[in-house]
Amino acid sequence: MEKLLIVDGSNLLFQMFYGMPARIVGKHGKSIHGTIGFVGALLKILKITAPTHAVVLFDGECRNIRCDLDESYKANRPNWEEIPEEETPFLQLPDIFASLDCLKIPYAETTSCETDDWIASYVRTLGDKMKIVVSSFDSDFFQLITDNVTVLRYRGENTKLCDVAFVREKFGIEPSQYADFKCLVGDTADNVTGIRGIGPKTAGKLVRDFGSIDGILAHLDEVQPLKIRLALSDGVERLKLNRRLITLIGNAEIPYSIEAIRYQESGKTTGQVLSEIGIK
Repeated sequence: MEKLLIVDGSNLLFQMFYGMPARIVGKHGKSIHGTIGFVGALLKILKITAPTHAVVLFDGECRNIRCDLDESYKANRPNWEEIPEEETPFLQLPDIFASLDCLKIPYAETTSCETDDWIASYVRTLGDKMKIVVSSFDSDFFQLITDNVTVLRYRGENTKLCDVAFVREKFGIEPSQYADFKCLVGDTADNVTGIRGIGPKTAGKLVRDFGSIDGILAHLDEVQPLKIRLALSDGVERLKLNRRLITLIGNAEIPYSIEAIRYQESGKTTGQVLSEIGIK
């Protein structure tokens, strides 16, 4: 079966930019450590997954429609306008794009949605036709996992491929229930507030017992203990909002057809890529 690798480019860039042990400067005096880390990690991810198709997707500078639903959504993120450009990952994007061109891997930046929405659309469109690996540390993608769809969390020798069994073992629920689980516990990474007093253990039990947020709310009088029932009753509107923030519907228009993102291994090393794009 053919296999599509979708790389959450912004997620990988931030991981490499802030995770590299030292700032490295290229021959033009510009920081290149994020680029080195990105290219090196990407080549290893490609080797691990051996895809027939590949695409790298980035969050562009566009209005975040989820912020229209909740102004606190991702309000915990840095204000990049207050940070010198050379201290941000974005200065290295042109070199990363050049590297992807060198490797002949298509890439795109969002213009009207989040990368999550594009990735969900690829999964919804192609997930029953081919294997799909989503490379990202964003746990939102656990809700997309199926027998054909996995999430790769790249971390060198500690890389983890998360599948249906992983979600069942870690959370005690099915991947299709993960969005509802996260609606209950919230998401500190995206500044999404959960329901007071409900942690992962309680959320997992509620989802197992009642199936979904709708099931929980329909049988609220059966929820025990009383303090959890009251917290859920007080948090009904929060749950409904969280579901709109967290659930990945997959209705965004994808940037490339499957025919346009077929991957052919180049055999190039990180050093060769950096030399070809002229930064090392």
